Amino acid sequence: MPLPKHQKRRLLHDREISCRGYVRDDGLIEIEAQLTDTKPFDIQNKDRGGKIIAGEALHGMAVRIALDQEMTIREAAAAMDDTPYNYCKQVEPAYASLVGISIGPGWRGKIRDRVGGAKGCTHLTELLPVVATTAFQTLVSLQQQMEQDSSTEDYSDYVPHLINTCRSHAEDSPVVRDNWPEFYRGAKGRQ
Repeated sequence: MPLPKHQKRRLLHDREISCRGYVRDDGLIEIEAQLTDTKPFDIQNKDRGGKIIAGEALHGMAVRIALDQEMTIREAAAAMDDTPYNYCKQVEPAYASLVGISIGPGWRGKIRDRVGGAKGCTHLTELLPVVATTAFQTLVSLQQQMEQDSSTEDYSDYVPHLINTCRSHAEDSPVVRDNWPEFYRGAKGRQ
């Protein structure tokens, strides 16, 4: 659905975020998020040779986490290739502190505790909620593949992680009834 027609305007800032989810050969789920900020005009900047040229990345950074299927972070790394200040890059190692925490209830508070404020980078930390939703989507894709390939392994203990995460996936919804009837908890005759 397109947005309503906009007023006459001019571009002042462009932010691009990409986030990709993978399954690794060792079974871990790996999520990689990248953020790039550019301006359509030159910016004076002493740490970057006096100027950041229009279209050149003001911010160019990435974060990568590896999780198990219980959504516990096993590896975490950050890279800051383009920053407005050389000093920014010293927070890259702070993102390794995410190892051991789980994506789920309390996730944003855990992020704040470990890399919030002056402990991290605003832009990298802003990527982490996107990383979390991408991790869920990646896990769902992996589980769907496991369901389709259940003839080779036993997944009888499998419970879809989507159950009760939103209205459409509530245990009493028609979506759960139709897709995962064994987890449906609504009225049996209800449509």
